[in-house]
Amino acid sequence: MGVPLRKNVQFQLLWAGGAVSQLGTTITTLAMPLLVVALTGSYLLPGVIAGARAAALLLTLMPAGVWVDRWDRRRTLVWSQSVQALAAALLAVAILTGHTYLYVFIALAVVDGVCTAFASPARASAIQAVVPAEQLTTAFAQEEARGHAARVAGPPLGALLMVAGRSVPFVVDALSYAVAAACAWFAKIPERAEKPRQRMRHDLKDAGRWLWRQTGLRNLTIVFLVLNLLGGASMLPVFALVAERGGSSLDTGVVFAGIGVGGVLGSLLAPKVTLAPGPLMVAVLAVFGVCTLAMALPFGVFWPFVPLAVTAVVTPLINVSVSAVQSLLVPPDMMGRLDAVSTLAARVLTPVSPALGGFLAGTVGGGVALLAFGALILVTALVAAFTDLSTSVQRKPSLGDREDRGVH
Repeated sequence: MGVPLRKNVQFQLLWAGGAVSQLGTTITTLAMPLLVVALTGSYLLPGVIAGARAAALLLTLMPAGVWVDRWDRRRTLVWSQSVQALAAALLAVAILTGHTYLYVFIALAVVDGVCTAFASPARASAIQAVVPAEQLTTAFAQEEARGHAARVAGPPLGALLMVAGRSVPFVVDALSYAVAAACAWFAKIPERAEKPRQRMRHDLKDAGRWLWRQTGLRNLTIVFLVLNLLGGASMLPVFALVAERGGSSLDTGVVFAGIGVGGVLGSLLAPKVTLAPGPLMVAVLAVFGVCTLAMALPFGVFWPFVPLAVTAVVTPLINVSVSAVQSLLVPPDMMGRLDAVSTLAARVLTPVSPALGGFLAGTVGGGVALLAFGALILVTALVAAFTDLSTSVQRKPSLGDREDRGVH
């Protein structure tokens, strides 16, 4: 038995930095649309800004994945998160000085998206390098818990910071990225062994062919693509629904904290779930669809908190399951590229997702938009039930029996 994960200093440094930066991100995820809607009265423009960030991330992911497999992972994390800190600080300055132009928001969102394209595969590769195979499921569960814990505090904190000053949430976000960069700097991530380098297109083809031959993972990625599109599109309608029912920005923050509350619970449950990724994905889709429909029920301003929390409980279950299987299957020297290829495939439609949600919410209202997206998610669940989602490595009980899994 190796060193317990809680004593793995390198992983815990990566985790702590990620936790702080995730909190900053969730703060501005709420603050950004609240600010733009307050300035313009439009639900479409926040979607355009979010779409620009997503597009920049996706366009950069493929080359970033190749470079991450070639470069020093620690330096990649440090530089990408440092630039994100600078971008958030510049946005705070723009707000303070009254330069709240759409192109400023879009330009800095693009910078953040490009940096995320490097940080995400570098982080996945770094975790694979510092965590033993038998602890990967626990590590990814802790990663999920980090993100969802941030979502508990982030939305209401973002709303409160907006009251303190429109630039304050973005100052906090800048500081959070700086802390993450410092944690990555002090983490001792093993250097890569030198290997012959191919042209970038060959590296990408290798990763793409590998994923294509893994039928179950390939089909799971396609299902993630649809879920990311419809799930992402349903977020701005929730903003609109709370506003339609007379809710304030703080009320919106409380509602979205439901994602964090449910996510923390789901992260604790994830290591204990032994259901294979395929059947688990079908169950997750069914829960997502029903809960998205349920958000439109006329039960008051805070009602969406409940279905959001329920969807967040099941999200870590599938994320941890697929992440652990992928980390066990993927060759270490391909992890950065494979993470980029699979992420791109699963998120290629996300640039249109917030714009679609904002457009539909502005056209037919938040409630009707949620009914439409919920119905489409249920159709996806039905199709997935008749699709081959099996993986060649299942989450065997022996994997969990190799370590103490009692504290998650």
